[in-house]
Amino acid sequence: QVQLVESGGGLVQPGGSLRLSCTVSGSIFSFGRMGWYRQAPGKQRELVVAETNGGRTNYADSVKGRFTISRDNAKNTLYLQMNSLKPEDEADYYCRGVTAVSNDGYWGQGTQVTVYS
Repeated sequence: QVQLVESGGGLVQPGGSLRLSCTVSGSIFSFGRMGWYRQAPGKQRELVVAETNGGRTNYADSVKGRFTISRDNAKNTLYLQMNSLKPEDEADYYCRGVTAVSNDGYWGQGTQVTVYS
């Protein structure tokens, strides 16, 4: 069974940076599309950035210019580089993959990002 495991969350001051990783057990090529979502306490889970079927990326307006999604296929890992972090970026961040063949969705367990002054 395919699993997604996030890492890289932690404590950071406003203006700081973090890089989240999502490692796929198995082949990252199982997923046609991948992305990152986040959920703050008391709020619904929301899109941060997602790959589209057309090979493009769709960023939430709130993170454009600050966050960057990337892949290292050789390491079966998806990344989220987060720069210029703000208190409102504080949330649990989740990796999501949608399989290329069956269109099944998988979630990771999440990693916590805390932005403090």
